[in-house]
Formats: sequence, C-alpha cells, structure tokens
Amino acid sequence: MKELTKGITGTSELTVSEKELAVNVGSGSLEVLATPVMVMLMEKAACTCISDFLEGDETTVGTEMNVKHISATPKNMKVCAEAELIEINGRELIFSVKAYDEAGDIGEGIHKRFLVYGEKFTAKANSKI
Repeated sequence: MKELTKGITGTSELTVSEKELAVNVGSGSLEVLATPVMVMLMEKAACTCISDFLEGDETTVGTEMNVKHISATPKNMKVCAEAELIEINGRELIFSVKAYDEAGDIGEGIHKRFLVYGEKFTAKANSKI
C-alpha cells in the first residue's frame, strides 16, 4: 500500500429510486431511503477514499459501522456520502462518515475497514464450505 495520510476524503452518491426504498430493501415499510443503502454509500465513500493507495491484490473489508440515520430521504432525491480517514492503526483504517441529501444532513458515524489481500481472504472465506 502506498503511504496513507489522515485527512484524505472520498465520496459516493445516488438518486433514490424504487430499489433503494426501505419497503423494497426489507428494512422497513416506508417509501424512504433504506438505512442499509445509506450505510452502503458510506462504505463506498470510504473505499473511494483509499482506492488510489491500494496496490496489487490489496483491498479492504468493512469490520465495523456505527452510524445514526437522522433524517428520512424521499424517492427521487439525490444522496451523497463522504468519508474522511481519521485514524490509521497498522492495517486498520478508521473513517468519519456522513451522508446528506438535498435538504441537509441525514446520517453520520464512524466506519472501520481492514486491509487484506483479496486472493488470500477469499480463499479463507471459501474454506468454510
């Protein structure tokens, strides 16, 4: 891995469609952005943050997500997530994450990822079957 520094950022975004609604994801009964989709956007922003620093077979896996979903977002509204690398503990990377829609903040929290080697990690996971 190329040398990482605290403070680097990444983003991800989408416009809420039918497939991202809580009622269709299975995380609720309402036609608003599903919390798991907001979390996915936050993880994607963290991945984007460090993607240019990974080399060869290196990748990261999410190991912890602690977030608050503080405001609902309706269908057809744009949602953005941002991640900032705030701590590096060896192969553990810690991000501050937040999400917002066109009306303001919708979520915030802390996300941890761990550097792994894709082939070795996949082989270990597949050894379970």
